[in-house]
Amino acid sequence: MTTYPPQFAPYLAAGPIVAADHPEIRRLAAKLQATGDGSPTDTARRCFEYVRDQIRHSWDYRADAHNPLTCAAPQVLAERTGYCYAKSHLLAALLRANGIPVALCYQRLTLEPGGARYCLHGLNAVYLPGHGWYRLDPRGNKPGVEARFTPPNEQLAFALGYPGELDFPGLYPEPVAAIQDLLQRCASVQEAMDQLPDATALPPAPLNLPLKER
Repeated sequence: MTTYPPQFAPYLAAGPIVAADHPEIRRLAAKLQATGDGSPTDTARRCFEYVRDQIRHSWDYRADAHNPLTCAAPQVLAERTGYCYAKSHLLAALLRANGIPVALCYQRLTLEPGGARYCLHGLNAVYLPGHGWYRLDPRGNKPGVEARFTPPNEQLAFALGYPGELDFPGLYPEPVAAIQDLLQRCASVQEAMDQLPDATALPPAPLNLPLKER
């Protein structure tokens, strides 16, 4: 088993949202690991592709009759749907269940190109031996969105292209409070969309990515 420095402990821990100790999370994590060579990099890829491809993005399927708003990883897995934030919670739980350090990360993206409305977008950073912290985005692909697992090169769902869009370096062990509140308070996918938080919701993080080097 890979040994990590002590400061990585929060990124391996189970919590109420990133519930890596939940039986169904552990069962799926073990299954995904067993289908490959068991290395952290291969396991990370398999977990990423599962969440990217098998869990629907809430907004892409907003017209479906059954499309509940989800937050905690076990709920995301059970309902098989979630916003970007919720999908990142599930990916974090699967990776931590396999003993792989993973953080929650955020970008600031425009909701209206040329407009004035922005929101936080949720994704992950996983620590891979030989690569270090590597960002990956399980949001879910569609025309114009093509996220892939290609370390050391990032291929995220969204490239920053509009004024005001930002990458944030923070590595968060748990979802920030504004995201938890949004997903637990709102009654529907549409209500959450109408209230997506902006960058002012981000507190300082325990560790940071060296984004200037990317």
